[in-house]
Amino acid sequence: MTDQLTEDAEATGRRRASFHPLVVTQVRRLTNDAIEVTFAVPAELADEYDYIPGQYVALRAHVPGGGVDGEAREVRRSYSICAPPQRFADGGSEIRVAIKKDLGGLFSTWANEHLAPGDTLDVMSPAGAFISKHRMTGLNDPTSIDTDREHTFVAVAAGSGITPVIAIAKTVLAADENVRFDLIYANKAAMDVMFVEELADLKDKYPSRFALHHVLSREQRISPLLSGRVDAEKLTTLLNTVIHADDVDEWFLCGPFELVQLVRDTLSERGVEPEKVRFELFTTGTPSNLEGNIGRPVVEDDSGKNFDIEFRLDGLQGVVKSPAAANETILNAALRVRADVPFACAGGVCGTCRAKLVEGTVDMAENYALEPDELERGYVLTCQSRPTSDAVSVDFDA
Repeated sequence: MTDQLTEDAEATGRRRASFHPLVVTQVRRLTNDAIEVTFAVPAELADEYDYIPGQYVALRAHVPGGGVDGEAREVRRSYSICAPPQRFADGGSEIRVAIKKDLGGLFSTWANEHLAPGDTLDVMSPAGAFISKHRMTGLNDPTSIDTDREHTFVAVAAGSGITPVIAIAKTVLAADENVRFDLIYANKAAMDVMFVEELADLKDKYPSRFALHHVLSREQRISPLLSGRVDAEKLTTLLNTVIHADDVDEWFLCGPFELVQLVRDTLSERGVEPEKVRFELFTTGTPSNLEGNIGRPVVEDDSGKNFDIEFRLDGLQGVVKSPAAANETILNAALRVRADVPFACAGGVCGTCRAKLVEGTVDMAENYALEPDELERGYVLTCQSRPTSDAVSVDFDA
């Protein structure tokens, strides 16, 4: 069973999430509203923090001003890892993430204004399925890549969507001289471009294999094609003239919902096979109602109808009743009786709260994280799933 779980983790990029306190070693300013944060991973935890380029970690901290009367409360946010995996001589490693300040974003604002070297945050072990299906790496073999022929990768990113993409690009370009990588990167203005120096270095290092196309929506560039918002017409022109769209082995899309969906629809209309298109959203635009790590308050109703929810986590069984009138998710219900139930975004995007449906039926409102094969095997996102049968049982350990 252990071998099978390991194989599943390497194939899907998913494994059981766990938090550990890690020390911040560097905070580097990327733009006026974005920073890169480096966490040191000690040798004894290095195996738990091996990752595949494109994956993310969740950060957990008590942030001032988030609770009642301005008190600190626990906040979790997930951020993509922005550097290729590596091990140091002492057996340790590091995790680097980029945090862009969002308008009204409690965690991102706090991190940009206050996070400093020497601080300690809880960092979740890497997870996520925004990874290459070319077996670009293994969880414990970050230098391997299956490239026995020429491969062409194309990424379309916007804003902080560059974070996982730059890790993927650096890895595949360094792994094999037959790899070509094209990147369309959309921003409002030049001052908003994250990792501008790293991207320029990639162009200098791989001039014939890495093509970078900056599109700025609020600045006029020499080429009209690279100026203005990326709409359906501009995207089609880019695919017809700049990108050899018919020869692409794998696509990576990361950014706001509208852009990602536009590219997915356009590629589908061009006959691109769905399995060649990888995508990740940082947000769906729908705010979550989860309150910290305890779930929103719900009172069981002995006189009304209740759903019986059972869940397995870390080998232990939990049971909770959920009033039908409360319309709460399985995740919210589970958090009311056990605070360590795994989650990060609570918006159907990251997949941290994934569990296998063992008994009963549910209605899953949104899914931007699970792959088709995971759905076929019975996995659900507990942050989006509400019971539709009297009894429901899910397994977070599966």
